[in-house]
Amino acid sequence: MKRGKRYEEALKKVDHERQYEPEEAVDLLKETARAKFDETVDVAVRLGVDPRHADQMVRGAVVLPHGTGKSVKVLVFAKGEKAKEAEAAGADFVGAEDVAAKIQEGWLDFDVAIATPDVMGIVGKLGKILGPRGLMPNPKTGTVTFDVASAVRDAKAGKIEYRTEKAGIVHAPLGKVSFEKEKILDNFYTLMDALIRAKPAAAKGQYIRSVTLSSTMGPGIKINPLKVTRRRE
Repeated sequence: MKRGKRYEEALKKVDHERQYEPEEAVDLLKETARAKFDETVDVAVRLGVDPRHADQMVRGAVVLPHGTGKSVKVLVFAKGEKAKEAEAAGADFVGAEDVAAKIQEGWLDFDVAIATPDVMGIVGKLGKILGPRGLMPNPKTGTVTFDVASAVRDAKAGKIEYRTEKAGIVHAPLGKVSFEKEKILDNFYTLMDALIRAKPAAAKGQYIRSVTLSSTMGPGIKINPLKVTRRRE
């Protein structure tokens, strides 16, 4: 595979045999991100779980303290007073059967979907459309709730969902390269704390197997999996 000159130059700066401290990794990430746009900072965490077993699936949501740097469009499935609450909290789209019909016709111009429990009968019929795109409301991630105002505010503030893929890897955004170093680190440690708290009882052996930080167009930077919690003074 042919790689660009910028990528090849960035690759030379990364020691692929080394596992960096988080602070060093963020410095290196900023140094090697050379695209002409504000790249997204991503992390890939390989966990010591087998997600084929339900009792080892790691899934949840966490609000990153500094957000993701992305403007989030929120859709809320709700009726009556709950619909009014969602609108007042800043939801971009609110509805029930009308919105479901639009989605069935191909409309998907939103990033997060939230629903009140009483309309899940309507939302459930959209599972084949929303599920594969990671847009299906789910009680485990706090997107099926009567507290729609809080759910909307969290989504707008930078709440992200995470779940293990087939190989036991969790991928998540941590913000933008333009973020200050400390903000990227805050988001990183917040996510790692959430993953550690979500460790299934059935998981055996080393839980955090590997951690790799990267920018959209930059090389992967390995982080020491034993150093992923915030230092306590």
